[in-house]
Amino acid sequence: MRAHPMLAMILGACVVLTLSGCYPRAVRTPEFERTPPPAATATQQVDAAVKAQIAEYPLGPGDIVKVTVYNSPDLTTEAEISQNGTISFPLIGEIRIGGLSRAQAEKAIAQALGKGRFVKNPHVNLLVTQYRGRQISVIGEVQKPGKYPINQVATLTDAIAIAGGITPKAGHMVTIIRKTADGKTEQYAVNFKKLLTDGDPTRNVRIASDDIVYVQPAPVFYIYGEVRAPGAYPLTPDMTVRQALSLGGGLTPRGSERGIRIDRKGPNGEVVTVRARLTDQVRPDDVLQVPESWF
Repeated sequence: MRAHPMLAMILGACVVLTLSGCYPRAVRTPEFERTPPPAATATQQVDAAVKAQIAEYPLGPGDIVKVTVYNSPDLTTEAEISQNGTISFPLIGEIRIGGLSRAQAEKAIAQALGKGRFVKNPHVNLLVTQYRGRQISVIGEVQKPGKYPINQVATLTDAIAIAGGITPKAGHMVTIIRKTADGKTEQYAVNFKKLLTDGDPTRNVRIASDDIVYVQPAPVFYIYGEVRAPGAYPLTPDMTVRQALSLGGGLTPRGSERGIRIDRKGPNGEVVTVRARLTDQVRPDDVLQVPESWF
């Protein structure tokens, strides 16, 4: 039987398509599905670092912990660690966990429960719900001054970051105030701007418990008289009187560069007045007085 002419044309076209490769081929696994998973993001790396710090955090007086025992809901306890480092726990009474890490405290409680044969093969989980034992203070020109648990910080940059960063009024210098073992007070000055711009890790000092981190305000000077924008301005290192005039908007039509005076505090706190040249350096808290021209 002869095939219909139109049917023969269709069959012929299918053969051509198949031979030319236009017919859909078997689906292949895309290349991207066979590539290895991407590396951890910066956020994941930070989260991992914070978790590691919390795991190593030594429990201390004032910390509030929640302890649970698997399959023993009646033993769930939330308590504050006392000044001598102990908490009261059901069945075993007072147990010392101060100075231990979270994992060490879990092991100590589990051993006490097992030794007293109160719970067979106890699995203990301890969660710190509030950190109070080891804190630092971050004050001065930061967005959120206050006290912060030491487990969340390790270095100077960490401390400032957790306090929200510096304010626009912050200067270059940060002072760390620390008590020594003999009760004395030591101070460390760090140029925070150089730490950030130079990336020198030796300047990024570690922060200890009870440290006070003080972000100093930027030094200012004042300029008044015949300038277009009198007022207070931030002082940069090695600023000259000429540069100070520029910050003040320059001279008014009646202003004069001759006879500029600076009111400056001396070593004894008394204010002295000196005549200034345009090349003289301006010091913190200087008050520049720009006179009116005589002509």
